[in-house]
Amino acid sequence: MGILTTNFTVFLNRIKDANRRKKTMKIRKSIHKDYLKNVSKFVGVVLVVLSIFSCKHHEEEYHKVTDKIKELSKDYHGTSITSNKFLEEMNLMEISEGGHTFLIPERKSQIKSYACTECHTDDLNKIKGKDAKKGHWNITLKHANEETMNCLTCHNGDAMDDLKSLTGKKIDFNNSYNLCSQCHTKQFEDWKGGAHGKKIASWAPPRASMTCVNCHNPHSPSFESRWPAKYNTQKIQERK
Repeated sequence: MGILTTNFTVFLNRIKDANRRKKTMKIRKSIHKDYLKNVSKFVGVVLVVLSIFSCKHHEEEYHKVTDKIKELSKDYHGTSITSNKFLEEMNLMEISEGGHTFLIPERKSQIKSYACTECHTDDLNKIKGKDAKKGHWNITLKHANEETMNCLTCHNGDAMDDLKSLTGKKIDFNNSYNLCSQCHTKQFEDWKGGAHGKKIASWAPPRASMTCVNCHNPHSPSFESRWPAKYNTQKIQERK
């Protein structure tokens, strides 16, 4: 009888322990569930706050630099600053190339031997000895090798007062950059946009730019290598 009582007591204790574990698990699940809810709420609040601060909520905050430029440029109506006073005494002409309109120096009036037909009325061999001072016999073409270029590559033998393209199209001396652009396409695109070549006067409008031949000798366009005013003497010794 005592053994049965003991076993029954053990059995009851096991049932009580099982019930306690179930209650504990329920409590833990409830706590975990509440924890997840709180975490979700917190994450939601953080996302809302971030979205508010990441968006433009007053006029000084923008998503991108371009947005700021557009916003601040809405009321821009140009500037009163101009380069006109620096250009008054210059002989300039307006050109439009690739959507860009700007001024360049007029060239034909600056060429000492223009018009070419003043001399080029006969065959070259005939006029070679007539007036050596006006001739171009001192010019050496260093633009490419002899198999690639000669005088008639650029100069129009049928109309000496014009240049000519590779396809035989006439090019005015004032627009000689169109001749250069046939080979130097990258530099030409940069020049049209203002990234290559020298500005005349300042950046204020109207824009005025040098042309290719204002900086480069068309017969020998490359620049000689130069040392800076101050240079590293150790490098000089190393290069020797």
